[in-house]
Amino acid sequence: MSDVVALAKDLIARPSVTPEDAGCQALIAARLAPLGFRCESLDFGDVKNLWATRGQGSPVIVLLGHTDVVPPGPREAWASDPFVPTVRDGVLHGRGAADMKGSVAAFVVAMEQLVSANPDHPGTLAVLLTSDEEGPSIDGVRKVADHFRATGQRIDYCITGEPSSSERLGDVLRVGRRGSLSVAVDVRGVQGHVAYPEKALNPIHVLAPALAELCARRWDDGYASFPSTSFQVSNITAGTGADNVIPGALQFVANFRFNPNWTSDALVAEFEAILAKYGVDAACRWRRSGEPFHCDEGVLRRAARAAIQARCGITPDENTKGGTSDARFIAPLGAECVELGPGNASIHKIDEGVRLDELEALPALFAEVITRVWDGHGA
Repeated sequence: MSDVVALAKDLIARPSVTPEDAGCQALIAARLAPLGFRCESLDFGDVKNLWATRGQGSPVIVLLGHTDVVPPGPREAWASDPFVPTVRDGVLHGRGAADMKGSVAAFVVAMEQLVSANPDHPGTLAVLLTSDEEGPSIDGVRKVADHFRATGQRIDYCITGEPSSSERLGDVLRVGRRGSLSVAVDVRGVQGHVAYPEKALNPIHVLAPALAELCARRWDDGYASFPSTSFQVSNITAGTGADNVIPGALQFVANFRFNPNWTSDALVAEFEAILAKYGVDAACRWRRSGEPFHCDEGVLRRAARAAIQARCGITPDENTKGGTSDARFIAPLGAECVELGPGNASIHKIDEGVRLDELEALPALFAEVITRVWDGHGA
């Protein structure tokens, strides 16, 4: 059994459902410390965060990941226990196999390979792990990034090991992500009898034209490799259930997925201005999940593309699709950020798994990206 498969199995066997780490980070620190890594726990609340560094100065190259996993769902629905790593037909199954304990194991083996070959490597190598990526993402990398701002910790390049590939390893390279902004809105009206509308104020009727404008609007025409900003209503509730009562209140929940044409503050202002335009009396509760980021053509993007071409024999589709990742907290620190990892077809699903051939190829792929960054930095 290869080192990366053995370590991935050890990690999968630990039931680290958010925000639990279940000893994963301690296991990884124990592997990195003998290589000369300084391992620091940056814990906030119930969330564990590991910051492991070797070397000093620039370039600071970070491998970013998470040790937490989503709940497995009904265990009887799995072909094997989700926390008992099992190989079937060339696939390692278990919760977190693809998202993203396989990549975390590959991080460690990649560092072992790099340090063995380059004991006096340039700059700083680092691994940053959290147990709060699959949850609210409050006390994880978001807080660590705030800590880095306060202490002046610089990051030049960040490789996130999220499962980005579609059909085969390396066919997709994420070069950015959209921002995500959610809002819960309480619209106030006046309850009354449907036969006497003049004595009531129907919040559904008041909201309708504002909502129509929000839903019909084309927010922009896209940005670089980003699609257009989108607005979607996910929940809406009003009424007592009776057909003769005008409701006194309405609640709805909506989300913006937005590109760098917008900031969350600008979208908040625009949204609230549209409600005010139509006289909607409402209270808005906003949740800013993260701003959009984009990795322009530069050292890291070129290095990742070339490494994929060399190791996987393909040219990746460089895009910004998908949801969000913790890279959204690192990019604002001034780092170039890309995401590269195994196939994502089974993530968050029953019988999640990672192909053994992809898992075993990952350490050398990560190591090659870093080697090419060393060659390109300052060139």
